[in-house]
Amino acid sequence: MASRPRRRRLCRALLTALVVASVAVPVSGAVRPADVPSPAPTVRGPLPAATPSALAVRYAATRADIAAAARTAHDHGDDKRAEALRVLAGPARHLLTFDGRHGGRSVEVVGDLSRADRIAVLVPGAGMSVDNYWRLKSGAQALRTQLGDRSAVVAWLGYETPATVSLVAATSRRAQDAALELRKFLGELMKVKPAARTSLLCHSYGSVVCARAAAGLRIAALVLYGSPGVGVDDVAGLRTPAVVWAGRGGDDWIADVPHVRLQLPYADVGFGTDPVSEGFGARIFDAGSGGHSDYLAPGSVPLKNIARIVDGQIPDAPRA
Repeated sequence: MASRPRRRRLCRALLTALVVASVAVPVSGAVRPADVPSPAPTVRGPLPAATPSALAVRYAATRADIAAAARTAHDHGDDKRAEALRVLAGPARHLLTFDGRHGGRSVEVVGDLSRADRIAVLVPGAGMSVDNYWRLKSGAQALRTQLGDRSAVVAWLGYETPATVSLVAATSRRAQDAALELRKFLGELMKVKPAARTSLLCHSYGSVVCARAAAGLRIAALVLYGSPGVGVDDVAGLRTPAVVWAGRGGDDWIADVPHVRLQLPYADVGFGTDPVSEGFGARIFDAGSGGHSDYLAPGSVPLKNIARIVDGQIPDAPRA
């Protein structure tokens, strides 16, 4: 088994090669995986009033959309997608929106949104789709458990994420469109829950999405974790009134991503300044010693500190 330094050197070499390839190869040449067909959603329009009855109607309608998508996936011969969708359509699930096309997009509430006075919106990074959505749901559930009653966690898979190791993941292309959708959702959420303390929690490539959505949003906290950079030089470049926090686990391979940013005619390649660097200017929280997928693991150091931020408390600082 390769040693940790060797693994990091290999990872750095691979990611550097991706950045170089991104410079040499137009993004439009990237090959996308075939989509599993899915019917267009019937649930459209803004969020309903955040009352138990209005939310119940919305959740039921969205479950019907998911069940229809599961039948379509089964008929197409993709049993893995069909099973994932059947789980997602369970009677205890609370989805505000769902669209099974293009890898799948969904917005799920963990907790009681009608009673919540603290809301955390989770924005995932690359490689997330309906097929492995359980990972995002598990993190949302762990955070909701840590926060306790009168909180809600929203798992926002509102965009087509890039593949984890791909040319697209080295650019802001997907993030630009995703940011428009995220701003729209947050605007609706804060309209129906204006008194709630709302925080935006952004993992990996999701932090690139959040950075493009953050300007002027009246959120309490913007939390960047496992971030490759966000495309601006410092916190001031985010143009947000929110308190900006950043953290990175001790064994997170994202630390080896080159912090470069090149502006090309067809795309920006790389994401610039490291968010946990002193020059970026974010407040740093202790993110423990875990890896890239461990930030919301039950009982973990980063989970406890992220929950404190959502609660309006001061998290632990990194150990010297």
